[in-house]
Amino acid sequence: MSYRYGPWHEGPDPLAPPVDLRGALEAIGRDVMEGSSPRAALQELLRRGEGTTRGLDELTRRVWERRSRIQRRHRLDGTLTEVRELLDRALDAERRELFPDPSDDARFREAQLDALPPGTAAAVRDLADYDWRSSEAREAYQRIRDKLGSELMESRFQGMKQALSEMGPQETERIREMMADLNALLLSHLRGDDTDDQFAAFMRDHGEFFPENPQTVEELVDALAARSAAAQRVMNSMSAAQRAELAELMGNAFGDPRFAEQVSTLDANLRALRPGEDWTSSTRFRGDNPLGFGEGAQAMADLAELDALAEQLAQSYPGARLEDIDLEALTRQLGEESSVDARRLAELERELRSQGLLERSADGTLTLSPKALRRLGETVLSEVIGAIRARRGERDTARAGAAGELTGSTRPWQFGDTEPWDVPRTVRNALLRTMSTNDNVHFDVSDVEVVETEERARAAVALCVDTSWSMIQDGRWVPMKRTALALHHLIRTRFRADALQLITFGRHASTVDIGELTAMEGVWEQGTNLHHALLLAGRHLRRHPDAQPVVLVVTDGEPTAHLEPDGEAVFHYPTTQSTLRKTLAEVDSLAKLGASVTVFRLGDDPSLAAFVDLLARRGAGRVVAPDLDGLGAAVVSDYLSNRRSR
Repeated sequence: MSYRYGPWHEGPDPLAPPVDLRGALEAIGRDVMEGSSPRAALQELLRRGEGTTRGLDELTRRVWERRSRIQRRHRLDGTLTEVRELLDRALDAERRELFPDPSDDARFREAQLDALPPGTAAAVRDLADYDWRSSEAREAYQRIRDKLGSELMESRFQGMKQALSEMGPQETERIREMMADLNALLLSHLRGDDTDDQFAAFMRDHGEFFPENPQTVEELVDALAARSAAAQRVMNSMSAAQRAELAELMGNAFGDPRFAEQVSTLDANLRALRPGEDWTSSTRFRGDNPLGFGEGAQAMADLAELDALAEQLAQSYPGARLEDIDLEALTRQLGEESSVDARRLAELERELRSQGLLERSADGTLTLSPKALRRLGETVLSEVIGAIRARRGERDTARAGAAGELTGSTRPWQFGDTEPWDVPRTVRNALLRTMSTNDNVHFDVSDVEVVETEERARAAVALCVDTSWSMIQDGRWVPMKRTALALHHLIRTRFRADALQLITFGRHASTVDIGELTAMEGVWEQGTNLHHALLLAGRHLRRHPDAQPVVLVVTDGEPTAHLEPDGEAVFHYPTTQSTLRKTLAEVDSLAKLGASVTVFRLGDDPSLAAFVDLLARRGAGRVVAPDLDGLGAAVVSDYLSNRRSR
């Protein structure tokens, strides 16, 4: 078998790196933790882009920049200007030819030229039957006719410019026949006749004029109607005088008024078939570069295509999908790189959904799936563990015990050890020792190696996080969520026997799962009810009496609310002695369960510092004052240290 390698021309690049789902999920998770919905976070990711892939906002900016550039650089009187120049050239050449001739015929011809109307279109019309003396003038006038015919055809047919590059009588007749056949086809289609055979015959005879290669009559009508509507918008964008002059000039296309009549019939058929096209709007061009009628129609078609791309990139209409973006149009307008970016964004969105990272809840809203939460937790925990420079999952106790779990390590047996033997290593040691003496293999106490184990203690962990408004206001909302996510992932993946309870507290406290905490939106609510949070923490610890109790509190304010026996939360700022007494009483209750309360103090408020110091002394705990970047590392490190020490 032989293989050939060459450039890739179609479809996505097979050697392109895969989309960065981890980075995308991290970006979505960050926005969700800041309060965005998963749908809004996904849309924001697509707008911003990911890595080297430009987002929808950048693509939209480039679309509008190109649109503005077309309008700023051009004007629409190019055909009128060029025809006027050719007419002046023909008249000058004819006068130079007539001037040396003293005959009356020459003077009569000069009088004819002097009597021409000032308007370009009227002068071209009056010269239709003039017998030119100058070959240069005759050629210039013929160029006017060819120019008008070329502009008229190019304005309606995208692929006509190349076909009109070398015009002659035969080419002119072919175009006239094509126009007649086309109008007959469209009229039959408009009447509702079966035009399949007629269309096939038409494309067989005239397909070279249609590079779009339409496969059906409907596709042909779509292409022609878009171009015809663009030509009409060019006329609408001109002044009334320019519009009238250009319309009159087009009657001289190829020197045959039948062409203009056929085009008029074509426009009428297309308007009837596609009334929804934009036939009435106009656009203001304010540049210095003149465009011909055909070029103006192409510019109008480009503007319409750019407007459609802007709408597709905005994704603001119901049911919008990235697959709606016309990649071929994007390539035409912005280049291949932009279509690659759009294709990769669509692939990213498709992969996020297909791999189960985003899912719909029962009420139809988009949510982060458990799989996505696990990946987010893994990412956050990796950053946290890297920050504290600790081996992930290291929880060895100071000594090994027979009832523990295997660590994978071995050591020489010592008197009193009860761990199981590592039989393969013990036999290997005996073989190595006796091979040098050529004796029979026998075992010695020095050959024995035992398997090391570690004791693993089960813990009940209550993580209480402050969700009052000050956490949002001072930028502590996302670090708090990332901390909870890291601790949750650590316990769920490394210490599954531990029981973790997440507790949020503002005016009231409540237990939440990690998904609810990650997607929680901040609300304006006064009150820091640590008393209620510690009550819930105590309930959690009591449900696991055989586990080591661990209570971790993340807060940025002293308690300003407490819970009454009837369940009502009482708020008062500044805090009252009643709130402080109830909170410290709950700390004492936790101490009786053997739990020490570690407080992670955020901020430098003196009253908060005084309170948490008092709380630590009463509860045999400690106070940690990390910065926001180190909050996650501080909580995870404290959890691991607490577990080792116990």
